[in-house]
Amino acid sequence: MDESRTEERYEPATIEPRWQAFWEKDDTFRTPPMPREGKKLYVLDMFPYPSGAGLHVGHPEGYTATDILCRAKRAQGFDVLHPMGWDAFGLPAEQHAIATGTHPATTTQKNIDNFRRQLKMLGFSYDWSREVDTTDPEYVRWTQWIFLQLFDKGLAYQDEIKVNWCAALGTVLANEEVIDGKSERGNHPVVRVPLRQWVLAITKYADRLLEGLDHVEWPSSTRTMQREWIGRSEGAEVVFGVKGQDATIEVFTTRPDTLFGATFMVLAPEHPLVAAITTDTQRAEIDRYVAASKNKSDLDRQSSKEKTGVFTGGFAINPVNGAEVPIWIADYVLMGYGTGAIMAVPAHDTRDFEFAKAFDIPIVQVVSTDGASSTLDEAMTEYGVAVSSGKYDGMKTADMKAAITADLEAEGKGKKRVEYKLRDWVFSRQRYWGEPFPIYFPVETEGDPATSDPRKGDAHVIRFDQPIAVEVSELPVRLPETDDFQPGDDPAGVLARLADWRFFQKDGKWFARETNTMPQWAGSCWYYLRFCDPHNGELAWSPEAAKAWLPVDLYMGGAEHAVLHLLYARFWHMVLYDQGLLPVPEPFTKLVHQGIILGDVEYTDPEGNRHPASAVTKTKDGKMVLEADPSVVIEAKAHKMSKARGNVVNPDDIVRDFGADALRCYEMFMGPLEASKPWSTDSIHGVKRFLDRCWRLAKDAKDTAPDDATLRTMHKTIAKVTADIDGLRFNTAISAMMVLSNDLQKAGAPKAGVEVLAQLLHPFAPHLGEEMWSLLGREASIQKVEWPVADPKLLVDDEVEVPVQINGKKRGVLVLSKDADQDTAVAAAKADERLAELLAAGTLRKTVWVPGKILNFIVG
Repeated sequence: MDESRTEERYEPATIEPRWQAFWEKDDTFRTPPMPREGKKLYVLDMFPYPSGAGLHVGHPEGYTATDILCRAKRAQGFDVLHPMGWDAFGLPAEQHAIATGTHPATTTQKNIDNFRRQLKMLGFSYDWSREVDTTDPEYVRWTQWIFLQLFDKGLAYQDEIKVNWCAALGTVLANEEVIDGKSERGNHPVVRVPLRQWVLAITKYADRLLEGLDHVEWPSSTRTMQREWIGRSEGAEVVFGVKGQDATIEVFTTRPDTLFGATFMVLAPEHPLVAAITTDTQRAEIDRYVAASKNKSDLDRQSSKEKTGVFTGGFAINPVNGAEVPIWIADYVLMGYGTGAIMAVPAHDTRDFEFAKAFDIPIVQVVSTDGASSTLDEAMTEYGVAVSSGKYDGMKTADMKAAITADLEAEGKGKKRVEYKLRDWVFSRQRYWGEPFPIYFPVETEGDPATSDPRKGDAHVIRFDQPIAVEVSELPVRLPETDDFQPGDDPAGVLARLADWRFFQKDGKWFARETNTMPQWAGSCWYYLRFCDPHNGELAWSPEAAKAWLPVDLYMGGAEHAVLHLLYARFWHMVLYDQGLLPVPEPFTKLVHQGIILGDVEYTDPEGNRHPASAVTKTKDGKMVLEADPSVVIEAKAHKMSKARGNVVNPDDIVRDFGADALRCYEMFMGPLEASKPWSTDSIHGVKRFLDRCWRLAKDAKDTAPDDATLRTMHKTIAKVTADIDGLRFNTAISAMMVLSNDLQKAGAPKAGVEVLAQLLHPFAPHLGEEMWSLLGREASIQKVEWPVADPKLLVDDEVEVPVQINGKKRGVLVLSKDADQDTAVAAAKADERLAELLAAGTLRKTVWVPGKILNFIVG
């Protein structure tokens, strides 16, 4: 780039747009179609939902980290795939459409344009030629195609699932939007109604999803969260009889060794046997409780701390001792989990203990640490030895589990079983703004199909039991155009009432399209695959592209996606792998979660009033107090950025005031990448001064050779920054470059040293790196220049600083050859005027010499 430079100081507002235009014109970051052998690097950011608010300064943290790595690796000769796209379906755009009448597609495109502008403004080296948008019909086509792969393999099925229907709002609500049977928004009544839904059989992959976690380089906390969500547990299925009836109740327990302590049983209110086992005297109370539970979400039922329940009047028969066990119903037991029934052992389960205490139910200890029974003040959940358990007394817990399970199986009263917390994935949404399902159903009309028209309301029956896949050649199924996004009185949603789109004729017969849409998860489950081959019109990706680029080498994103997104993406990947469509069994080799950038520290008094930092002072004992009134203790705390708190910082403002490179470097300098850190706009000034100094060094560089000390600092910094980039330790890399810039300034800005600084700085501050390279008289883009390599010989100092102690107290420092022996060190110490004076004050008793480390004189 040969434009003349007229700036007399570092001006980001001029420099940064100039280099952004250059990169775009030069197509600097275009990914090669195929990587060379051994040179592939696929680095992926979790792509954002393009909200109307745009980016805040927390978003670029992870993007900057991956950009630094990608820029450095390109310079090291790697073929890097570093794309960006948009997870663009979502509820906010639909809610905006409901409120304003603006089509979600219009809102989404406007938001995408703003996000793209901001990302380009920050200098990220994405290959924009590979940009994807999950709402693009061509992308939707392949999302629907993947669904058909699941459908064809029997992994997608329909089921009646209860949903939270709010008639006042005219919409289905998520569990999190329902509080005590009322809508979070408006406090309207919510009822649970069954609704036909598409469900994906993710449970068939439960063991695979667990096993795969042993083969990825992910944070241990994330792997633990996935394992707990899947929730594999080994135990026993136990069959209880029902007193006076020819019926049985199956329960699953991980502690069959505690069966002798089962003093009651609890059924979910929806359990099919509740009506049959309820006695006449209890029926009215049971009916009231069942009705009340219908209006509670599963989340409410499980999270409530209040223990509620009703005795049915019926009894189960304990299969190991014939004891009659009272049967209760309680809403904390869910029909969709396990068998919808639990055996309750209050002595050895905390929840059962609390329930038993609340309803005065007997508590029988059957496990003890010392073999003796005692009165329990709380549940004893530890393993031990069996007591009060008949022939099993004295057996250790693990041994008794195996023995009693085998005995139950032999008697036909139970069997060994593996259970999972994971449930099949409800994959339907009753929304407009989502991918339509590529499914339709036959329609039976009462009259002649040639004259009956279900679009006009003529009588008809949709055969939901006969789903038909849309032909691949007919994909994508597109959303209908409409300007009516308002909720209605039908839980099935907007598409169900768009009859002209829903119903169609084919070969003289009527059919109905599926009116559910896919959840937002759908597009994000496979976007990393489309990035490998984004312009392929014949396939979602070619086998060659998948083999060349997969798996993703580094996946960067927030810990809030640690469970569901990663679990769902892995599930889809495994299904496609099993069909021979992918070459690797796991999608993401290494996963890193960047920390949260919190808002600026807030200073709050006990009454909740905020105070400026200037009004607060710290006492000698470390307390924060109000300077005007030290009796008022102040809490200093940083909070997550949110509109509600008014602490959101817009990157546009920071770039305007400091430049994009300063923002990038500041976010990397704040602390370790994975840590949460409070934002402070005032602290950017220090980073900006560092960048100013780097620009001035390039401007004033001299064609002089660096001296030996500077040369060694240069090569140590090369080694340090290179290793730190690989280890994602960006804060310490910047510290090392700050030291180098100071040394270069003291050394008179030798050109060779400033060139090294420009190369090392470029991934962090790409605009400035390019500008420095140009100021140094170099023509090629610095991104195309080979990364500097440290000379191992210059990483070891010829001289070392050795502290000198006298009687264990440090009295001076000697600069010695790294190979100096004791005689040389002692001679150097005695040649030092101050040390010689101290040594002469007494008699030298002993000399301790640790080569190159320390010299200690014992003087008496």
